[in-house]
Amino acid sequence: MPRTYSGQGIVLKRDNFSEADRLVTIFSQRQGKLKLLAKGVRRLTSRKKGHLELFTQVKFLAAKGKSLDLITEVETLNNFKNLRQNLNRVRVAYLLCELTDQLTAEGQEHPEVYRLLLESLAKLNSASAPKNLIEQFEAKLLTYLGFGLPPAPSRASLEAHIASITDKHLNSKKIK
Repeated sequence: MPRTYSGQGIVLKRDNFSEADRLVTIFSQRQGKLKLLAKGVRRLTSRKKGHLELFTQVKFLAAKGKSLDLITEVETLNNFKNLRQNLNRVRVAYLLCELTDQLTAEGQEHPEVYRLLLESLAKLNSASAPKNLIEQFEAKLLTYLGFGLPPAPSRASLEAHIASITDKHLNSKKIK
């Protein structure tokens, strides 16, 4: 069994782990959701620091660890620069990433979910993002993951359906 593996993914979440480390959640094209430890990334001199920003599409190399796998190399493929210029678009991107994180299990491959998230972030990054992007994303995500849709899919019913699946409310809903 190989000790290292590589892939492409989108950074969904980052949590401080220790004084200089971060636990990074990446949704990858082939491996699904991964929680990886980025050693020393919080130091000012870290070369990986800028590559592990939220909503960034990255190419990574990881090494198997005892309890957590370690990110050894990372390179930015797309940082969705235009999306970051608008606070409302950042809010929507955060919601999409949080939904993906909450509804997927670690280590389960979902290439269609990866494509959906990547395409949705690309639409947000473009000049004309569709008004119903969140509803489209929620409906497709629920369908791809096998949760099904509520009887009359609307914004409110989709949110209620997701809350019943996750048993908790999303943090990004608090951001207005």
